[in-house]
Amino acid sequence: MKKPSLLIYIHGFNSSAQSHKASVISDYCVHNHPDIHVVIPQVPALPGDAAVSLRKLAEKYKDTHNVGLVGSSLGGYFSIWLNSLYGFKAVLVNPAIRPYELLPLGEQLNPYTQEQYVLEEKHISELRALDIENISEPADLWGLLQEGDEVLDYHQAVEKLTGAKLTVEDGGNHSFVDFERYMPAIIEFLNL
Repeated sequence: MKKPSLLIYIHGFNSSAQSHKASVISDYCVHNHPDIHVVIPQVPALPGDAAVSLRKLAEKYKDTHNVGLVGSSLGGYFSIWLNSLYGFKAVLVNPAIRPYELLPLGEQLNPYTQEQYVLEEKHISELRALDIENISEPADLWGLLQEGDEVLDYHQAVEKLTGAKLTVEDGGNHSFVDFERYMPAIIEFLNL
């Protein structure tokens, strides 16, 4: 018997489970694929806590569900890591490739949740520890990239995702303009 399908959406840095892409995914599945269970966790702000939380979630479902991931920005980085551990197929939307080089140290405020926290050097080290140097099954990944991303250099993703499915669009921005157009193809790619 076929396992039930589960889509996990992993949001980016200082974002939330209530972000636009999270809503798009949830609404699309409710109206078009009610058989797909959608889980959109509020990912902890600190990288070590995020890794523990995401691993618990993966462990909960890995044997009972057909799991697919969609990760945006920092969520894309976490998705590459989870793919390496569990083999889950993943769609990476303007993914962060080397976030440990970008995240600012010091006091932070998540504008969605109003959570205040401090990023320290040890947290950057935790993030670096999750880096996957060589992707073993690039065909399990699909990078959705927009050249107009004002936060991340899409060239890093093109280089990292050699052998993966890649869609690179002119223009756009970090939020990935018109993301909703890809929902049918995302569901198909993830085999959900």
